[in-house]
Amino acid sequence: MPADTAARRGIPDATVARLPDYLRALTDLMDQDVATVSSGDLAAAAGVNAAQLRRDLSYLGSHGVRGVGYDTAHLVAEIGARLGVGRDWSVVIIGAGRLGQALADYPGLTAGTFRVVGLFDRDQRLIGNAAGRLTIQDVERLAQVVRTSAGSSPGAAVANSVIGVIATSAEGAQEACDALVTAGVTSVLTFTHGHLRVPAGVHVRSVDVATELAVLAFRAQAERPAAPAPDPQLADRLAAVDATLLPSNDSGEDIGGAGVSNGVDEADGHGSTGERQGTR
Repeated sequence: MPADTAARRGIPDATVARLPDYLRALTDLMDQDVATVSSGDLAAAAGVNAAQLRRDLSYLGSHGVRGVGYDTAHLVAEIGARLGVGRDWSVVIIGAGRLGQALADYPGLTAGTFRVVGLFDRDQRLIGNAAGRLTIQDVERLAQVVRTSAGSSPGAAVANSVIGVIATSAEGAQEACDALVTAGVTSVLTFTHGHLRVPAGVHVRSVDVATELAVLAFRAQAERPAAPAPDPQLADRLAAVDATLLPSNDSGEDIGGAGVSNGVDEADGHGSTGERQGTR
């Protein structure tokens, strides 16, 4: 099935997000000379259940062979084609702060399928500075770099060859997104929280680290044993324990910080024991 046909079928985003996991697992199996793999083994390697795996692969037209499983090489080629593996994708980043510079220098984005070709910012203090193998450029040059990277002339479509990344502050994210759309980019990855307004045909994926941490915190809490409900009579119970363990002042005993005296005050020199218990 051609990729555009698969797109028209409306593969769920959740399924698309799992395809790279399947591809990594299958690639590892190929490295081990595994020619066929069962849905159960592939699912375990990818961290999902077998039913979910079969559902996901059915969107690609891959159903496997009962009693045999899936052809590993065939699945690698099919999933790789859907994900654009083997094509050259240019990546442009807007936002040359610490995050943007780290992304630009990330080994996975310097060669191979995805390659950062431009790092942009509006801050004149940053423009012209080196950032790894790149030089930070004025965002005004974004459209020109996008066209050059796509090998297209002004006005030509570049949607299928360039991906934009937003690594600005939340306040500058919409402006950065508008600049990418104006330059002809229709696939955008943003590392800022908040909703971005885009025209039809522009696809946006968001990576919010704070949100991901909150999800992990939620799951961690959900797996802990439930805490006991607070005891509304706890204060009264503690008071009763105190009354049992501590002597009362009504008896004339000294309950000072230095200790508890048995009998009369030591200054009197008399008493049943003639001793003071505690520290001196």
